[in-house]
Amino acid sequence: MIKDYQKFLNAVHVLLDMAVTACAFVLAFIVQFVVRGRTLAPMTAGRYFGSLLLILPLYLLLYAIFQLYRPKRTLGRRLEAWSVLQANAIGLLVILAYLYISRYNNYSRALIAFFFAINTVGLILERNLLRWLLRRLRRSGFNQKQVLLVGFGRTAQGFIDRVKANPQWGFAVRGILDDSREWGTDYKGVKVIGTITELEEILSLNRLDEVLITLDLAEYAKLGRIVYLCEKSGVHTMFIPDYSDIIPTRPYTEDLLGLPLVHIRHVPLTGALNRTVKRAMDLVGSALAIVLFSPVMLAVAFAVKVSSPGPVIYKQERVGLHNRPFRMYKFRSMAMIPASEEKTKWTTQGDDRVTAVGKFIRKTSLDELPQLFNVFAGSMSLVGPRPERPFFVEKFREEIPRYMVKHQVRPGMTGWAQVNGLRGDTSIRKRIEYDLFYIENWSVGFDIKILFLTVFRGFVNKNAY
Repeated sequence: MIKDYQKFLNAVHVLLDMAVTACAFVLAFIVQFVVRGRTLAPMTAGRYFGSLLLILPLYLLLYAIFQLYRPKRTLGRRLEAWSVLQANAIGLLVILAYLYISRYNNYSRALIAFFFAINTVGLILERNLLRWLLRRLRRSGFNQKQVLLVGFGRTAQGFIDRVKANPQWGFAVRGILDDSREWGTDYKGVKVIGTITELEEILSLNRLDEVLITLDLAEYAKLGRIVYLCEKSGVHTMFIPDYSDIIPTRPYTEDLLGLPLVHIRHVPLTGALNRTVKRAMDLVGSALAIVLFSPVMLAVAFAVKVSSPGPVIYKQERVGLHNRPFRMYKFRSMAMIPASEEKTKWTTQGDDRVTAVGKFIRKTSLDELPQLFNVFAGSMSLVGPRPERPFFVEKFREEIPRYMVKHQVRPGMTGWAQVNGLRGDTSIRKRIEYDLFYIENWSVGFDIKILFLTVFRGFVNKNAY
């Protein structure tokens, strides 16, 4: 059973963390006093290494607090690296606070800084190596989690599909219990081995790691009894709700004095701290970009002005945060057209409204640079779903499910859909899928990744007409 091995794996993990942390301290000591040639006096090497007796328990406690010893099936790489960074940062602050309060001025602060950097990198590498090793073992049939499914419907089939496609997760589905399917009914090698009424007997005879409840919505009357039997047997129980047709999102639960409140969609940017961090990034990033690209913008403005009659800056109404309209700025790339036509016509390949200069600045995304002022003013963000004109918003909100969810965050100059090639005259449905993924999985790291990819994928695009 996997739970019999988990304690052993956790113990190994703790020992590896101890070894990496101790080695990081030794390397920091070598960098500070050997490579850099700083003098040890009045401290001795023995006193420095003796401090590890306090540092190691502190850091292991922090790693446990930040849940770094959870099974890696449920811990993503980025989240794990972020948790390591947070734990080490708190450890660094605790050490510095202790030295300050105790007025211990002889301990090298530079050594502590080197230790923080080396230990953070070392732990992230160690954990990724261990993750790779465990995945290899699971793919080979070792370290498997024995799972029984209760309920045979689309939810069970969806779980089996994902398990078969991802053997590195290490799930071994031993069978399915269902009241409406005959014994031996097979789905991709997983068979019905009994009815739900036989659950208690099967639990007493088998050593399962987990029971996964995959009932169809119409069978939820059986849920209470199933949970009771699983809890009675002591087996860990999970539940995949069958609401994909009703709530096709990633909900999360909030506790209201014991009453669970299910939020239909998880939107990290509804939190005040996340909004503040993102807005700070937008302010600093847009200000720097305006200064950096000012010569380019001046050159484009001159080219637009001399190439065709009309204003240099084109202002277009778009729909932004909370469905509020705003004026989005672009360098004009088209000949002047009637406002009524502009509001309802989509730009397509070979559009004769686009000027010669306009073709170039649209292809290279230089026409978007004035939106840096939108970002600085707060109507847009550097990264987010691209805003659309009111006419198309009204059209798509009726045609495309969940289209309006994109307006729960600020629109962006670039986004996850754009760096994946979904620009211009491409599938709106597919674009919304990418926008929703971004909205539900936002993080500072994700924004930085999109900005980085924009440099290589987003500026020049074959779909930008």
